[in-house]
Amino acid sequence: MSQLIIYTDGAARGNPGRGGYGAVLMWGTAIKEISQGYKHTTNNRMELMAVIAALELLKREKLEVTIYTDSAYIVNSVEKKWLHGWIKTGFKGKKNKDLWLRFWEFYKNNSIKFIWVKGHADNKWNNRCDILATEAADGKNLLDDYGYDG
Repeated sequence: MSQLIIYTDGAARGNPGRGGYGAVLMWGTAIKEISQGYKHTTNNRMELMAVIAALELLKREKLEVTIYTDSAYIVNSVEKKWLHGWIKTGFKGKKNKDLWLRFWEFYKNNSIKFIWVKGHADNKWNNRCDILATEAADGKNLLDDYGYDG
């Protein structure tokens, strides 16, 4: 199998507030789960951090990656090419520049496609990511989200 499948989700308690992300990566029969919590952040940042954290695990480039997320913010930003425009304008008036630029490094070197899934529905892997994200937000050892400017 040459395609990486990733499911992601983010959570924030209070938005802004404590937050966390969760991701499940699937390569053939191998499955890896990751999560992390943050002291003070937003839901959109955690949604995007889930994607970035998963992509940071890649060992090579030029991969076909399909990412399933319940974040319309991410799906629309990438699939409708909004991100391309934000880069051209230097993210004028847009939030999360730091994370979008981190994501962009992976996007330009791989074939990444996003598919929106309905959150809190019957998708097993999206639900698992939701559990990972909320447990991380509610957990200990929370990190500082240094890029959050709220």
